[in-house]
Amino acid sequence: MYDDILIPTDGSETISETLAHGLPIAEQNDATVHGLYVVDSRITAAATDETGPELERSLEDEGEDAVAAVADDAAASDLETVSEVRKGTPSKTILEYADEHGIDLIVIGTRGKSPREKVVSLGSVSERVVDNAEIPVFVVRDAGAGE
Repeated sequence: MYDDILIPTDGSETISETLAHGLPIAEQNDATVHGLYVVDSRITAAATDETGPELERSLEDEGEDAVAAVADDAAASDLETVSEVRKGTPSKTILEYADEHGIDLIVIGTRGKSPREKVVSLGSVSERVVDNAEIPVFVVRDAGAGE
């Protein structure tokens, strides 16, 4: 049913809960797990000329670590993995990646932001992915959200 499953990560603790749901689905379907981290171009664009390149390198390094963690967990379950770090707007980039790679399912975590937090951050990435995806999206709420 699912040959390719995308598990986007932002490097936060929510990935543990997301993987706890996404990897069993991948195992049951012998699917390839795609780990994706998006360096938010809005953040790097807002940086000064002096700090911009350093910030971008830092975020890229964080992204490499984040997708490596996804790949390590998937490999421990004997699943094939693909990892990538891209630059862009997170929700759009996730959907573009899914389209380019023939992804069958997106498993994405959410931190359960309050309405105020959503306004400040212009909504949530997971909400925008759900609203705009043409494929199934499995949203995993962080068990520690709202504490």
